[in-house]
Amino acid sequence: MTISVKLIIAAIYIVTITYVHLRGRVRHKPGRQLSDHSTFLAPLNCVLYLFSKLPNKPYLDPADFPDLRPLQEHWQEIRAEAQNLIHAGEIKRSSHYDDVGFNSFFKTGWKRFYLKWYGDSHPSAKKLCPRTTELVQGIGSIKAAMFAELPPGSRLVRHRDPYAGSYRYHLGLETPNDAGCYINVDGENYHWRDGEAVMFDETFIHYAENTTSHNRIILFCDIERPMKYRWAAAFNGWFSRHVMSAAGAPNDAGDKTGGINRLFGKIYKIRLRGKALKKRNRKLYYLEKWAIFGSLIAVFVLI
Repeated sequence: MTISVKLIIAAIYIVTITYVHLRGRVRHKPGRQLSDHSTFLAPLNCVLYLFSKLPNKPYLDPADFPDLRPLQEHWQEIRAEAQNLIHAGEIKRSSHYDDVGFNSFFKTGWKRFYLKWYGDSHPSAKKLCPRTTELVQGIGSIKAAMFAELPPGSRLVRHRDPYAGSYRYHLGLETPNDAGCYINVDGENYHWRDGEAVMFDETFIHYAENTTSHNRIILFCDIERPMKYRWAAAFNGWFSRHVMSAAGAPNDAGDKTGGINRLFGKIYKIRLRGKALKKRNRKLYYLEKWAIFGSLIAVFVLI
């Protein structure tokens, strides 16, 4: 690889990472942003932002997605199936390291039951919630879907999702209907309400909390980002099918586990060692962390 090519790649990363960091009113600290997932996908995400049909803002109007209307029209049927899953103990955290996308959320109380993940519906979902699965599978723009529970006292820490190929759709099913149970996207609060939908761009920094004494259950969907051009939509579809689908996680043994999650269980042992080191010696932990990043940059420069 020539020096000029390396400089071009480096410049693309510097410009796109800077844009991702400065986008929105709420930002990570620079050091946190450099190690965030969104940093590694910054060039790809900036292409998706550039050719997106819809405005670059934290919240969007669900009315701009008319194909999702059947979900609200049948929200009580969907709620009934979600409640059955709750009573059966099926909306739960993973008992294994096989859910790389949401593993960090489990420790603060969040739980889920997958309906689909960038591919076909989960066999367990077809069996346990056939009506919701039928509705979701009948809407082509829904790339992923799950029931998500946020029990009293639970929270999700500040984060941004790594990939900009979708928007996030939430439909309130069983909620406190109270401002104490809310999501904050780029500094703006929204509290869930039964039968009401909200749409937001999950690549803005967001967090959620349930400070009430009532449970919160929603239908959670990833909706394909509408693009201005066919080639951009085709690329987004290809990336979803071949990369995002590899992060699929099972509800039970009968569901498929994606390749990324099969590797995650082995790789996470390194992460656990890092967490233990951070507890013992924070300075040494950060020294090792940035030494690894520095080594990767050195490899790029020298090859």
